[in-house]
Amino acid sequence: MADKTGPDGTGETGRGRQPEATIRDDELERRRRDLEASLATRRTDRLEGKDEAKAATGYGQALKLSSEFIAGVVVGVGLGWIIDRLAGIAPWGLIVGLLLGFGAGILNVLRSAGLASQFGQSGSPREPKE
Repeated sequence: MADKTGPDGTGETGRGRQPEATIRDDELERRRRDLEASLATRRTDRLEGKDEAKAATGYGQALKLSSEFIAGVVVGVGLGWIIDRLAGIAPWGLIVGLLLGFGAGILNVLRSAGLASQFGQSGSPREPKE
């Protein structure tokens, strides 16, 4: 049968005994600190607390802004239609409601995008979101 000696004379087949890892704990700790510092410089907004729990993607932001606009127009048209029914001033309530809803929708979009200040806040508007 076969004897216990392998190609390298140790009794094991393959590449034999590998040298022990030469990286020490303090070297790993230094590399971890370097990596942490590098990541901290790349993610400054997260360290300052500016990130949101769920960052809006481009599609998400577009859906949010379009729904803000559509909601303003729908509410304006709905209120105009109700005024038409109650007051009996056929198309005028609907027309005025549509115009006011359009204006409210645009204002909602500007507020959501951060280009207009919120009601009751004084000062300049904040910078637009990227």
